[in-house]
Amino acid sequence: MALKRKNDAKNETLRQHIALNPHADGVKDELFAENEFFDSHDTVQVKYEMLRRVRKDGWSVSRAAKIFGFSRNAFYQARIAFQRAGIAGLFRERPGPRHAHKLSEEVMDFVKISLEENSSLSTLDLRQLIKERFGISVHRRSIERALKRHQKRG
Repeated sequence: MALKRKNDAKNETLRQHIALNPHADGVKDELFAENEFFDSHDTVQVKYEMLRRVRKDGWSVSRAAKIFGFSRNAFYQARIAFQRAGIAGLFRERPGPRHAHKLSEEVMDFVKISLEENSSLSTLDLRQLIKERFGISVHRRSIERALKRHQKRG
């Protein structure tokens, strides 16, 4: 029971770092079946061992990909990522945009000027003004978050 709780806590940590392997049951390598050190739920460890099997043990890419539960394309992507950044390259990146790509500096300058001219504008009003001026649709929460970021910067 204590081992299950430990694994639950570890899996939650892996999930938070986007390193939880959603296909842990697909890992068929004997290392992961025979040794508790190897954890098929740890995507980074699984990818590293897959790469090692090809490079050091001479396995074919097809065999390694199949036994570790990945496609050949995923193997090649992992190899490139590992060559570029080492172990850190094997972590998945968070999905989605990394910044407010629609709310550029030009758009935010327009928002600031609009608010200076009329401080009673709501985010829904600003959303409509942005759509009319720039032809882009922005969620009101995106506007609110961008305004908070700009207030913090000064």
